[in-house]
Amino acid sequence: MSEISSEQIKEYVLRLADDAVVQGHRLSEWCSHGPFLEEDLALTNVALDFIGRARMFYAYAAKLADDGSTEDSFAYTRDCREFTNLLIHELPRGDFAFTCVRQYLVDEYSLRFMEELCNSEDPTLAAIAAKAIKESRYHLRRSRDWMLRLGDGTAESNRRMQEALNELWGYTHELFEADRFELSLANAGVAVDPSLLRNEWLTAVSTTCEEATLSLPTENWSVRGGREGIHTEHLGHLLSDLQFLQRAYPGLEW
Repeated sequence: MSEISSEQIKEYVLRLADDAVVQGHRLSEWCSHGPFLEEDLALTNVALDFIGRARMFYAYAAKLADDGSTEDSFAYTRDCREFTNLLIHELPRGDFAFTCVRQYLVDEYSLRFMEELCNSEDPTLAAIAAKAIKESRYHLRRSRDWMLRLGDGTAESNRRMQEALNELWGYTHELFEADRFELSLANAGVAVDPSLLRNEWLTAVSTTCEEATLSLPTENWSVRGGREGIHTEHLGHLLSDLQFLQRAYPGLEW
């Protein structure tokens, strides 16, 4: 770890923070729009968990930067191309089936990722991961339950879940791809090599889909670019909402 600079760790931490804040914002869009009250509250609470996780990562990145940056400046003042979140997080909210399937695929990945990040030689990253694990276990229990309830529910719910799974599948490949920068940090014991998580993730997803009477997509397509700042048009629209207040009134505090 001695060969890894604080600047490199900061860039890695920002990747994790961006993933969390974008996912949290997408879930927050369900606030007051859930299918029933209990689920409205549950989705909002999961959104808050991801926003809280983003705050921890952004705060650590600000400490590493040591240049006056804050968690707010990272979240609210960077442009679209400066965000390095994976593309699956920024896709529009969609219907309830789309949200359930995306959340399940992300949760299966996130729990395994956080378990591995607990072993990081960076003590702050390890501590954040340890805190996030309890939330991740809860998230996975509830999202998997929705996969089963809706997948093996009515003909309509099954159709919508299968369509969402087909639409999202090509975005899952990016979860397990690491660039040279990320691999260098993984080799130094700081980061997680996501490629090592794929087999276990795929086994779990296959089992859940089989129980939910859903078919794993076979189409061989994939989309990538998020880590390089190459995003869909959807992220720009998301940031226009997320960042409006700070853009209109710079430095505003509440």
